[in-house]
Amino acid sequence: MSKWKFVCQLEDIPQLGTRVVKREKGSDIAIFRTSNDEIYALHDKCPHKGGPLSQGIIHGLTVTCPLHSWNIQLKDGKAISPDIGSCSSLSVKLEGSLIFLEI
Repeated sequence: MSKWKFVCQLEDIPQLGTRVVKREKGSDIAIFRTSNDEIYALHDKCPHKGGPLSQGIIHGLTVTCPLHSWNIQLKDGKAISPDIGSCSSLSVKLEGSLIFLEI
């Protein structure tokens, strides 16, 4: 059974920006907002060397890791070729202007 947790309001994340959800156990979660107000959630670790994706540059439906410029798809966390690997994506939903994360 899924449980949704309120994270923040859409306005709390600038377009092409990120908000980090800190966790006691496991890696932090990065919530991304695209230029079209789409919301995605990924574990905040690049599959290459664990760089903080939340500090990367968002373009389209991709985030570029700030450490070694790997491009990661926001929809599923997969690296874009020629890079190989993925980080976990999480379910996130937008209800009106409220953002919820599935836990």
